[in-house]
Amino acid sequence: MTDLNSDLTLTVTCVGRNGKRRYDAESKRRLIEASLQRGVSVAGLALKAGVNANQLRRWIRLYQERGGRVGLSGQRIAPVPTTPSSFIPVVEIPHGLAPANVPASASTPLSPCTPMRAQLTVEMPNGVTLRLDCTEHDGPLLSAMIESLGRCDVRARR
Repeated sequence: MTDLNSDLTLTVTCVGRNGKRRYDAESKRRLIEASLQRGVSVAGLALKAGVNANQLRRWIRLYQERGGRVGLSGQRIAPVPTTPSSFIPVVEIPHGLAPANVPASASTPLSPCTPMRAQLTVEMPNGVTLRLDCTEHDGPLLSAMIESLGRCDVRARR
């Protein structure tokens, strides 16, 4: 790891009035590529290079999004063209609804499946009862509510 640390100094090309530094693209690229090595501490490299670890992580993310290209601050880099996804819609057909001998295109279009419903009942120590009617899409909301209720300090009814 000593060979990685020898050339990780960032060359400052400009310091703005607000104190914002602009770094040489080549030294920035070397630091980013060194931080992508297996087993390397990004925070440790950032500390040795004299930059904030969050800034280095942002540079790494941008480097990976741009396909390994680093630009100078303020310089626009054309985005890497991506191929459009091959999306094929999937329709769930309940068993026994469409006959096997009729082609799928000839059968009538089906309505989307109705979401599963569930009821959640919470009884608080102070006697308050909370009943929620939920669908399968309410999972994150329910998790947040349960976590919030768990943190509440509610006095029990006497």
